[in-house]
Amino acid sequence: MAVNSYLDIDAALGSDEDDENFDEETGEVLPRENRLTTGALEDSSEEEDDDDEEAERQVREGFIVEDGEDEEERRERRRERKKRRRAEREEEDVLDEEDLDLIGEAHPGYERRQAEQSKFKRLKRGHKEDRPRDEPRGIDDIFSDDDEEGGLGGERRDRIPGALADEFDDFIEDDEFPDEDQHDDDAEVTRTSRIGLAHLAGKKANGLDEAAEEDMLNAFGDGTEYNWALEMQAEGDPEQEDPDKPLELKDVFEPSQLIDKMLTDEDNEIRITDIPERFQLARKPYRQLDLSEEEAVSYAKDEAKWMSDMLLPKKRLDRNLHEPFRSAVAHILVFMNLENYEVPFIFQHRKDYLIHADSASQFPDPQDPDALPHRAEKLLTQSDLWEIFELDLKYRALLEKREALQKAYDSLKTSPDFRDEIFEDMLPAAVTMEELQDIQDYIHFQYSSQLKDVSLIEAEVNGTRKRARSGRSMWDRLRAGRVYHMVRAFGITADKFAQNTLEAGRKTYTEDPNERPDDMADSLIDASEFSTGAAVMLAAKAMFVEELVMSPRMRKLMRQRYYTTGLFDCFRTEKGAKKIDEEHPYYEFKYLRNQDLGAIARKPELYLRMLKAEEEGLVDVQVRLPNLKGWIEKQLYKEIESDNLSEIADAWNGLRREVINTAMSKLQKVIAKGVKENLKTECENQIAKACREEYSARLDQAPFIPRVLMEDKEKDAHTGFIPRILALSNGSGNKGDAICWAYLDENGKVMENGKLVDLRLGNAEKFLPDGRDVAPFVDICERRKPDVLVVAGFSIETRKLYKELQDLVDRFGLKGPMNEDEQGNEKTEPLEVIIGNDEVARLYHTSERAALDHPSLPPLTRYCCAVARYVQNPLKEYAGLGRDIVSISFHPHQNLVPEDKILKHLETAMVDMVNLVGVEINEAVSDPTLANLLPYVSGLGPRKAAQTIKVINMNGGEIMTRDELVGDPDRNKRQAVGPKIWSNCASFLYITFEETEPDLDYLDNTRIHPEDYEIARKMAADAQELDEEDIKAETDENGPYAVVRKLVKDDKQDLINDLHIEEYALELSRKFSQRKRATLETIRAELQEPFEELRRPYQFLSTDDIFTMLTGETKETLTEGMIVPVSIKRTFMDHVEVKLDCGIDGGISEMEYPAGVGGDSGVEPRQVYSVHQTVQAKLLFIDRKRMTAQLSLREEMLRMPYRKELDHEPDEWDEQQEAQDKKEALKEKGDKAGRAQRVIKHPLFRPFNSAQAEEFLGSQGRGDVVIRPSSKGPDHLAVTWKVSDNIYQHIDVLELDKENEFSVGKTLKIGGKYTYSDLDELIVNHVKAMAKKVDEMMGDERYQSGTRALTEQWLTTYTEANPKRSMYAFCINPKYPGYFYLCFKAGLDAPLNNWPVKIIPNAFELQRNHYPDMRALKNGFKLLFANTGGKGVGMNGRR
Repeated sequence: MAVNSYLDIDAALGSDEDDENFDEETGEVLPRENRLTTGALEDSSEEEDDDDEEAERQVREGFIVEDGEDEEERRERRRERKKRRRAEREEEDVLDEEDLDLIGEAHPGYERRQAEQSKFKRLKRGHKEDRPRDEPRGIDDIFSDDDEEGGLGGERRDRIPGALADEFDDFIEDDEFPDEDQHDDDAEVTRTSRIGLAHLAGKKANGLDEAAEEDMLNAFGDGTEYNWALEMQAEGDPEQEDPDKPLELKDVFEPSQLIDKMLTDEDNEIRITDIPERFQLARKPYRQLDLSEEEAVSYAKDEAKWMSDMLLPKKRLDRNLHEPFRSAVAHILVFMNLENYEVPFIFQHRKDYLIHADSASQFPDPQDPDALPHRAEKLLTQSDLWEIFELDLKYRALLEKREALQKAYDSLKTSPDFRDEIFEDMLPAAVTMEELQDIQDYIHFQYSSQLKDVSLIEAEVNGTRKRARSGRSMWDRLRAGRVYHMVRAFGITADKFAQNTLEAGRKTYTEDPNERPDDMADSLIDASEFSTGAAVMLAAKAMFVEELVMSPRMRKLMRQRYYTTGLFDCFRTEKGAKKIDEEHPYYEFKYLRNQDLGAIARKPELYLRMLKAEEEGLVDVQVRLPNLKGWIEKQLYKEIESDNLSEIADAWNGLRREVINTAMSKLQKVIAKGVKENLKTECENQIAKACREEYSARLDQAPFIPRVLMEDKEKDAHTGFIPRILALSNGSGNKGDAICWAYLDENGKVMENGKLVDLRLGNAEKFLPDGRDVAPFVDICERRKPDVLVVAGFSIETRKLYKELQDLVDRFGLKGPMNEDEQGNEKTEPLEVIIGNDEVARLYHTSERAALDHPSLPPLTRYCCAVARYVQNPLKEYAGLGRDIVSISFHPHQNLVPEDKILKHLETAMVDMVNLVGVEINEAVSDPTLANLLPYVSGLGPRKAAQTIKVINMNGGEIMTRDELVGDPDRNKRQAVGPKIWSNCASFLYITFEETEPDLDYLDNTRIHPEDYEIARKMAADAQELDEEDIKAETDENGPYAVVRKLVKDDKQDLINDLHIEEYALELSRKFSQRKRATLETIRAELQEPFEELRRPYQFLSTDDIFTMLTGETKETLTEGMIVPVSIKRTFMDHVEVKLDCGIDGGISEMEYPAGVGGDSGVEPRQVYSVHQTVQAKLLFIDRKRMTAQLSLREEMLRMPYRKELDHEPDEWDEQQEAQDKKEALKEKGDKAGRAQRVIKHPLFRPFNSAQAEEFLGSQGRGDVVIRPSSKGPDHLAVTWKVSDNIYQHIDVLELDKENEFSVGKTLKIGGKYTYSDLDELIVNHVKAMAKKVDEMMGDERYQSGTRALTEQWLTTYTEANPKRSMYAFCINPKYPGYFYLCFKAGLDAPLNNWPVKIIPNAFELQRNHYPDMRALKNGFKLLFANTGGKGVGMNGRR
């Protein structure tokens, strides 16, 4: 068969002729061209119009079909197809049985009528129905849409009897989905093919002759008798297959959507389980502990000992506090693991267990109730509780690994005599994961053969298939062979040697054998494996070395040595020597040496930066043991050598020393790697904790309160006060930009917004009027009466707006809120103007959330709204960010820490602060911004919080008491949370108390936990001196809450201070064994002022914060001594005004002019400098408050580059290496300067090296070019062009036919393939041609902008969500500029694979085939895949 019959070009041309053509003016049917019976077509390209050519090109270039027709044309074609199908059915109805018998032979058009279908569907099918039935399927059928319907051909073959199975069916889905009508048409065509004669495999294939086949058809029919039933089944609703089956979410939504919305079965399980959500998620990887109460206490005791040993070195407590500390940790673990209490609950309601006081001072003299215990010590902070929570997870992992090792060891006990002392001694003593890993490595080394046998036996017992065990390892063979006699002859085992060195147990002395090592080796020769004595000795030494390396005690010894005496050195690589100069941020550690663990711990970010530089190949970070050789010779040799004095002893001692040296070399590599990784983890934790502390500080601020209210000494003068705010911003402050403003009321609702343009004050003396928007602004302030004006923006112009607003307030006497002084007189102060923190607003104003919240507002007004809401309540704004909170900088080097780790620590800070402040549950139900705080409430999480709101809404949308959260069947109230979750969250969800509501309990509006309500009521009764009869009478008359309500109603809360709290605490301790001293203090405070504001006052931005906010510069990025580019604004004889890139204004005095400029004899500055000219200047001084700078242009100042002061000890910096590198750099620079510098007259030529060219192109667009000199000699040029961001391709150009050394060659060759006559032709026809291909690739819908890993992750997610489908995508290869990855996954279970795609002028190259555009590339890829099975050449193969 002709190859053309497989290609889409034939399908394209054929499809045009299948459809009838109409005259555009008359509508008459035009005659068709005759078709060759062989499938070949006459050349009719002259008659085809442009649209047909475009359709042909689309089909030829890929299986992705772009329907370029408009809607009207498509409808017309569908109508014509339906007419043809109706005509065919009518024609079929009039055929008799005899006609039907002859259809297959005498009516060649029958099959063509069967194949009538959508034009573009036929194009994609590639004439599948047009070819004879006995022909094999073509290449295009691999990617046909019929296959796609069933995924990898499975369902499709089920629907089409006799269809050939193809492993590549449905490899790749359609790039463009057909519209609904087209899909229906295709389905109808498919049914016709399925139920007609076409399902038969063919005369030749079925083995029947014509007569036999005719008899078969007469007997069984042709399959059309039940078409009506099949059509009804195909048209029926799929859900009717099982009408009783309930429709589930997973039947409607993709799995990825369910995961994002937290609606999976696992999420539902978390919702209904009565365990705090954070506990469930954190403990998910570990086995659930099913312990009795006694076992749990014992478990907590063991864990407390382990954990206390971890924490005590950090706490640095007095020795007499160690036991109380261990007891406190044990109690905390019981609260967490046995009672499932979260950290906020423990910190708030079990505070007494975090404090230690001597028994003598725990309950002081009742006559002095205000006296505190004299020797009370706070043992644990809230941060410590979170660390205990994390350590508990580590302990679970440790315990599971220990149990797994014990199980493996028990499986080895095939006889009662089996015992391994090393394992049994080391396993109980292992307290770190590294030590357990050492033990695991040991048993797998010592008993690898036995463990494999056990694994096979277990597989047989469990009925699982297991691959047959491979042969024994080399170590097993040595251990079982004669060579092991020589290993024993070393006279001491590896473990005993380690014990000697660790001084653990009784010392073991080394014994010498009776013969020399070489003689013994000769006697142990085994012809089958070791034919010489040297081979035997080599094997014995290797075995003993491996036993030393695998010894758990030996590893413990080395690890202890590294952690106590290890030193870190940083060595620059060859790449780093050239790339890290004195201005590079890595220069700080380029020659750093001798850093101990203490120095690393003090600067964790420095170590992480060193490791990052190591990843980039710029430095090599090494950890070493100082004086290792001396330690080995003085101690290790001593412990392994025998004390005998003989020639034999000397020979064996020499062999032992050799083995020790080899083992130490191997152990160093093993242990050093682990030490580096452990230290990296610890440094990451330290930075994450620093981020948590900084975040806690930013969360720990109350809403803004005006000065006039802050000065009020009344306790409740500003309790719950939320300011009304008028926020303004001029954005980037460019000329002509409007000032957007928004007014928000105390509920955070935008009541009014608008734009202002001119707020400048006039000058009456100069007859200058006020700006046109001054009066409207004053009107807004007087009408709305905001409590504060808040300004924010992105540039230095914001500060000018801030000054203008202050001047307006002063000029027009705008006032803030009113208050009363001590005499009852009203007082007020000028309206305050502040610069608001905009770190949340910058993330919010362009987000989807902002568009949903304020769809009609422009982004800058949304920005104003976010700044205003931050001033009203910073906590709510931070909570609204969700995972985007990691985009805010809390530490200069937080980017060195994994994002998930940062997020986890930031979440704990939010949890602490939300539970300190509390959440008004009824407001949270109706206020989405307040509802954002609910997931952080103790016991809750995103799933349980959403469920709580949902149930409250089902119960009527409001709760009256905290008890209603656990449901009330009598009142038909559903349960919102379980009992344990309720215990965790109850005290942090409050209900505003109103005296007019008799059903409200005052205690539900306090931080008092319901478990302590009775104590609070008792204290309230005692404060009012009510006896039991008075209490009963009061409660009988006014309900169970009457005693506390009476205290509040009579305004007698101050009486609580007269109670002797210590007596209550002593009574509770004696009668109920409850430690409640700190809890009683909380009850006393809450009865007087419920949910008192405990946060710090609103934090105004510091000068440095404002400077960074408006300029983007910090003290590290812009400081005195730096050389910076400045733009000339104006020139004068005595000074020059300039502007820095960050926007601040600078000045250069006459004294800082360069030589020959200014003064009596110099030229005027205006003759040297022009406006907008950019020059380099030395930064002398920065006034960060006024945002101005002083600079210098003197040449001697510019010749002194900025160098950060490095504070190192003399032995911490390799000055010798630094001097040598500088000397070599100067020599290399001199060599380059000695060569004649080549200059070419071309606008794109620059005298750059490769690094300078990349830096220059960094700010340019994709496809921009630099022509530069080549290091290969005068007959070469280099062309660097920007492929994409941070990706540049360097092209070597060979010059031929040069007139002289400095001229450009008349013939330019690239790679020996491409030849050009001049540079312009090369740029246009080579570089620009490739840049167009890059643009085409990146503009394709199959292109992924992420990395290869992200692209492969996307493919994996896609195939997991669509198990029966396959997918491919392109992404850029940053390692090899000019190359792209073609990543594909041929099904759910298929491996990820990728092929390289090379960009060449005007084409793409894939597997050495060239394709003119993306459609041809994609179609060619599918052809290649079908031919190779996806086993093309990857990047490694190409390289």
